[in-house]
Amino acid sequence: MKKRELIVKNVTFGSIGHEVGIEPGDVILRINGNEVDNILEYKFLIADEYLNLVIKKPYGEEWEIEIEKDFDEDLGLELLDPSIENPKRCHNKCIFCFIDQLPPNMRQSLYFKDDDSMLSFLQGNFVTLTNMKDEELEKIIKYKISPINVSVHTTNPQLRVRMLNNKKAAKINEQLKKLVDGGININCQIVLCYGINDGEELKRTLEDLSKYYPNIQNVAVVPVGITKYRQNLYKIEGYDHKRSLELIEFIKPLQESFNKKLKTPFVRLADEFYVMAGVELPCYEHYGDFEQLEDGIGMIRFFEKQVIENLKDCNYDGKGKEIAFITGESFYGYLKVFANIIGKKLNTKINVYKIKNEFFGERITVAGLLTGKDIIKQLNGVIKENLLFIPNNMLKADKDIFLDDVTLLELERELNVKAIKVKYTGEDLIEKIVSEVI
Repeated sequence: MKKRELIVKNVTFGSIGHEVGIEPGDVILRINGNEVDNILEYKFLIADEYLNLVIKKPYGEEWEIEIEKDFDEDLGLELLDPSIENPKRCHNKCIFCFIDQLPPNMRQSLYFKDDDSMLSFLQGNFVTLTNMKDEELEKIIKYKISPINVSVHTTNPQLRVRMLNNKKAAKINEQLKKLVDGGININCQIVLCYGINDGEELKRTLEDLSKYYPNIQNVAVVPVGITKYRQNLYKIEGYDHKRSLELIEFIKPLQESFNKKLKTPFVRLADEFYVMAGVELPCYEHYGDFEQLEDGIGMIRFFEKQVIENLKDCNYDGKGKEIAFITGESFYGYLKVFANIIGKKLNTKINVYKIKNEFFGERITVAGLLTGKDIIKQLNGVIKENLLFIPNNMLKADKDIFLDDVTLLELERELNVKAIKVKYTGEDLIEKIVSEVI
């Protein structure tokens, strides 16, 4: 198999691809005269109403197929793309890198650092652009790979070089301008490190990025994550109650200024800052279309809204049955309030268990970084309910496995419960409760 070959993994029965004789194992070579290197190029090229498709059969024969279809109509092909199976490795040595703070002897895949623009588009991963050549940026523009998610951290070239430990990091402003001039939309992320890229540096970065509005519509500011495994790494101070409060007050006038000029707050802080500061979260409307929900921006308000909306017309009666929720320390207080609202409406008793992160250290408080061993250790002999609702972001996306390789099945066996995975949306939670608590 050639490095860049796109191989057909599956063909939907009755689809255009099936009708013209494309089969699993075939290789996509060219579409309308263009060689196809990856799935994104494939998706862009098949949008046309007329296609001249060249494929190679497993026995080596090439077929030329002409197809007429509706614009944007899919061919029904599931493809195996080696460029996704083997994404670009990150060549930075960021001073705040979470992967560098992992303990030894975890599964090997957890130590892989990707920095791939294709995964940014397909899976929402953030990239730094440091390993991207000009021709790759031009390809993003040519094939309209938009939006992409970029980890900016700072627009100060010298500071960015220091934070990423990569001389190529200094080109960020030039790269952003090239993408924006090409019509690409960008979601930006800033991992905030106290005393390094905050304060006036943060203000400068936000003002620089705001010049690219509306192509850059969202800037997410998230706190640096600090585990107990930072021995021999760059000294970084995290955020606490006082520092989070100072940050919120610092960012307010900037948001007000952007609201006047751009009709949007432009920059939004992760929920963690408000939780640590012990202040009320911004209103639901503050978060716009929740473009960076998975980055922890507005997750609590979104969850709250979905819970309330989905409870309105729900007439389910749980007949006093008991179920359990688990979460990390940062969301515990909010989830207890929501559990009380849900429980009253559905006549179901809901107990919420707070899990302390002993594996990574007490400074890691989000649910998505809890491990199976911590859950089992802290709930063993404590949990009395037989239905346990677990946020699916605790588990590997394609497998029921926690960060420490404990499986969901092992957790169920150890705690003698049935574990139910739920998305972080309130809608999914209400649906799962109604379907499971019978």
